Amino acid sequence: MTFRLDGFDLDAFVAATLAEDLGPEGAGGGGDVTSAAVIPASARFEAVMDSRDAITVCGLEIAAAFFRHLDANAMVEMLVRDGARVPGGTALMRVTGNARALLTAERSALNTVQHLSGIATLTARYVDAIAESGATLLDTRKTIPGLRRLEKYATRTGGAQNHRMGLWDAAMIKDNHVAVAGGVGKAAALAKAAGIATIIVEVDRIDQIEPALTAGATHLLLDNMPPDVLRAAVAIVAGRVPTEASGGVTLDTIGAIARTGVCYVSVGRITQSAPAADIGLDFAEL
Repeated sequence: MTFRLDGFDLDAFVAATLAEDLGPEGAGGGGDVTSAAVIPASARFEAVMDSRDAITVCGLEIAAAFFRHLDANAMVEMLVRDGARVPGGTALMRVTGNARALLTAERSALNTVQHLSGIATLTARYVDAIAESGATLLDTRKTIPGLRRLEKYATRTGGAQNHRMGLWDAAMIKDNHVAVAGGVGKAAALAKAAGIATIIVEVDRIDQIEPALTAGATHLLLDNMPPDVLRAAVAIVAGRVPTEASGGVTLDTIGAIARTGVCYVSVGRITQSAPAADIGLDFAEL
């Protein structure tokens, strides 16, 4: 299976990541000096990648690409698939090939699958917390520079829906835009006049709702509002546009927020603060 993701160049990502680890070539540098010194060039290696904790799996095909990049003949057996929710102690992948190549690729492969599985696992916890509310979890643009496509793939794997991929696919008018433009209504009207189809307007007060809608908002982001204010806001909007609760949402608070009737709840923490999953690669006897 070849991993494909719109807007993401897997080969370039793998090559750049390995280059960072292997260092510059030249006198006294470049390459995995440990493996070159300790492992015979012809040695074979078999290992199992496994999770030490319960996780939602993400990034296995990307991890496999690291092994195959350094050993084109490496045999990779996927034991589970991305999106699987597995208990601790689950074997995820078996890989067999040239020992030097696989050990050189090990850390890059593990870093990637640990990071993406961590995001997917935390995302799934948030999705579960609002499962009965009817609201949908959204991610945000709070991602590590250069990894947005991968991190948003991980949130989808965990059950969230992607919000904007970047600055280009929708207008999002926030407090600083409003301050410079001279008001919520003025900012929304300018975005509409520019021909932008999707106009998301952030409001943090009830009295901003009608000016935003009148001026052309197609989606309202209700920022840092407590549940009682969110309910009032949802009643005022009355289904005219989708509503999204955002700001300071945690696992402890998302349930009450989602039950206010909002269509969406966006959470930056699922990419910004997800801990890496505890996943290892352990030697197996050939």
